[in-house]
Amino acid sequence: MKEQAIQSRFHAAQVLVRDAGLYALQWYRKLDSLQTEKKGPQDWVSEADREVENMIRKRLYSLFPEDGFLGEESGFQDLDAKGIWVVDPIDGTSCFLNGLSSWCVSIAYIVENQIEIGLIYAPCTDELFAVQRGAGATLNGFPMKPSQAGSLAEGIVGLGYSPKSSITATQKAFDYLFNNGGVFHDIGSAALMNAYVAAGRYIGFYEFQINSWDCLAGIAMVRETGGWTNDFLADDGLRTGNPLLTAAPGAKDAMQKLFAAAGH
Repeated sequence: MKEQAIQSRFHAAQVLVRDAGLYALQWYRKLDSLQTEKKGPQDWVSEADREVENMIRKRLYSLFPEDGFLGEESGFQDLDAKGIWVVDPIDGTSCFLNGLSSWCVSIAYIVENQIEIGLIYAPCTDELFAVQRGAGATLNGFPMKPSQAGSLAEGIVGLGYSPKSSITATQKAFDYLFNNGGVFHDIGSAALMNAYVAAGRYIGFYEFQINSWDCLAGIAMVRETGGWTNDFLADDGLRTGNPLLTAAPGAKDAMQKLFAAAGH
């Protein structure tokens, strides 16, 4: 795919992710009337998730009908297409439904298993994290700079967990982190936590098993700012998910040791 075609998608998707975030914010402001249902342990979906994803999917189809689509709520469409949009309409649904501000809209675009575009918009803080591969990563238009930390004791590590993950692996990760002077956050949105790695707020992120729509945009940002990630899309990670480790440049070795301690 030509650079110009990717750039046009990047510009259009920046407008779209903001529009989707503001649409989601309207639902967030009327939580008492929101219809929800349970998909599994600690796993909820609301009409807001579905409506925001529908809005994103329809807009993308009108702009780029030749592209494929993978959404958390609606699944796969045209995955044989050369370019595929990967969308989480509300990452951090539990936070969203409980009136917490750490949720976002996440949109990524991949071509031949390469993440070309990543966009994460957090409406409650009006922060837009954006990356086009090879063209830099920005936060509200300013270049993102990763942490300069060289050890786990020099910053915050994001750790994600859900009941679908391995308790044992997560406990091992916690043990290793604590024994090496580290501290952790779990704000409820993996997309935001990986954007925070790229922006220098965290030194790394780990989760035993995660879906592609939760993390592809953040992975692209970490890589673009010089950080390291495992090969998340290996072994059909797009469809089935994978473990995820991301790290600021200087924290690569320390985070890889945490990854190994967790059993990977």
